[in-house]
Amino acid sequence: MADGSVWQPLLAELDRWQQSGRPALLWLRDDDAVEPTAALDRLLDVTGRHAIPAMLAVIPARAGARLAARLAPERRVAVAVHGWAHDNHAPAGEKKQELGPHRPVKSVLTELSEAKAVIDGLFGGQAASVLVPPWNRIDSSLLPSLADIGFAVLSVFGRARPAPIGLVNTHVDIIDWHGGRGGRDHGVLAQEIADELRRRREADSGEAMGLLTHHLVHDETAWLFLEGLFAATVAHPACRWVSIRELI
Repeated sequence: MADGSVWQPLLAELDRWQQSGRPALLWLRDDDAVEPTAALDRLLDVTGRHAIPAMLAVIPARAGARLAARLAPERRVAVAVHGWAHDNHAPAGEKKQELGPHRPVKSVLTELSEAKAVIDGLFGGQAASVLVPPWNRIDSSLLPSLADIGFAVLSVFGRARPAPIGLVNTHVDIIDWHGGRGGRDHGVLAQEIADELRRRREADSGEAMGLLTHHLVHDETAWLFLEGLFAATVAHPACRWVSIRELI
């Protein structure tokens, strides 16, 4: 486990929230779930032991009854629609996108409508009306029509911008995608979370700070970060981990 001093900037910021009399809200989104795996079991174990609600972004074209059965007893888990097949339709040289401007809008919306029907059918009451675009990218021309096909909320990465649909974003990613695809430095991550919470406190914002994980690629550094973060925050009276349903 990382040295306890790693968490001091975050705990100090939570102390300031406590002094303000308001709770600091955090939420967890994990992407790319497809089937039961040892990594998924580990994610469910660590979140379960700390009573952390989690939203899994599930890839509809690749998910099935085995995943639904594994998640059914997990009361704190909600399931979002993670595009359709997590396929890239962008040409070489462009950033990867499944929901970009490379196909007719009608075709993409039809595919997303089918994706939502698959997730609703598999996961029933655990299914949340949330769209998580693969690679956190979606063409703006699709946004006005998402509510028409049953989505209440869009979740991407970064600070929220004005949009014709509700946004519940993530803000800190624990994976170093460009430096080995392992877990990032614990101290850097703790400071990033503290900074995100500070901005919300100073702006008197009620927006929850979203943590983004990808259980299938976690190394020990990533897992140990989650263990340490959950242990440090759930013990603090000013911190509250909330479910996606509360945020919707």
